[in-house]
Amino acid sequence: MDKKQQLNLPPRLQREYKTVEAMISIFCNGHHESENICSDCRELRDYALVRLQKCPFGEDKTTCAKCPVHCYKPVMRNKIREVMRYAGPRMIYRHPVMAIQHLLDGRRKGN
Repeated sequence: MDKKQQLNLPPRLQREYKTVEAMISIFCNGHHESENICSDCRELRDYALVRLQKCPFGEDKTTCAKCPVHCYKPVMRNKIREVMRYAGPRMIYRHPVMAIQHLLDGRRKGN
């Protein structure tokens, strides 16, 4: 993520993006045997950033799985679900603090 773009996101959305970015990296490494993120996974990561930049909820955003607005195109939604199914269980081992914060964000009041 470009640092300038990251600064344009509220802190809650920055955490969401970093979580998505880490999950995509885990998925790509496990499925595409790539040390760096491949072009397909980079496209999904960049798409997620654009969607978060346009998120109407800002600091009140829950996790994407619990969001009442599904802003991903169906093809991209299926790709990110595949990433989440694979990387989600692995997050607690690879990025434990991020995984716990993500769980807490999903349990925010009103969600």
